[in-house]
Amino acid sequence: MPQPEAAYLYQIRDVGLCYRDASGHDVEALSRVDCGIARGEFISFIGPSGCGKTTLLKLLSGLISPSRGELLFNDRKLDGPPEGIGMAFQDPLLLPWRNVIDNVLLPIEILRLPRQHYVGKAADLLTVVGLAGFETKASWQLSGGMRQRASLCRALINDPHVLLLDEPFGALDAFTREELWLILQELHRRTRGTMILITHQLHEAVFLSDRVVVLSNRPGHIVHEAIIDLPKQRSRDVAYSTEFIAQVDVLRKKIER
Repeated sequence: MPQPEAAYLYQIRDVGLCYRDASGHDVEALSRVDCGIARGEFISFIGPSGCGKTTLLKLLSGLISPSRGELLFNDRKLDGPPEGIGMAFQDPLLLPWRNVIDNVLLPIEILRLPRQHYVGKAADLLTVVGLAGFETKASWQLSGGMRQRASLCRALINDPHVLLLDEPFGALDAFTREELWLILQELHRRTRGTMILITHQLHEAVFLSDRVVVLSNRPGHIVHEAIIDLPKQRSRDVAYSTEFIAQVDVLRKKIER
């Protein structure tokens, strides 16, 4: 259901982006993207490889600016990385010489916030994601799924308003990925923040999201938006229901077109 503009954290208005590749050719990555992202929403962007999903995420982070159109954050033009943004990537990017809790607390040190005020929160987050007891383990001692859990804690340690997720579970096996879906769902419920996911996994997008946006082939533009009509709290069993499979199938057909 369309939201009043006042409810939107992001307003993306007729946004396009062109860049020059290594050969000196102009490449149009995104064209005429119009979308609002509501406060507290979990939204996923999906589409074929190379359609501009990650480029869109960089725009939302403020790391790059659009070539055309207008991008607003909290009703103001986004002209650089705003405060209150957390990011998690496919590679957890944990520092191998730091233990788990020190990796989680890294943003606090970078922002020069009082570390002692956040140690308890870091421990609480690690408990939520199933890493209680691993606080002093070296990051290289963790499995891939455990490192990704620590990465999510690091992204959330300074209470961001927005969590940007760039295929954070893409390198994991199916079972671990499903475990982390449940954890991310719980983190969204607890933080009530806005979460924006880029993924190739249709099942992942439907399981996690309030809304899924489909981008076309390059130059990427929105060809479909789907409100996910499923219970807010979703168990693994939901992914095998007729309703879930039907919504995945609709999205697949939109991408194939």
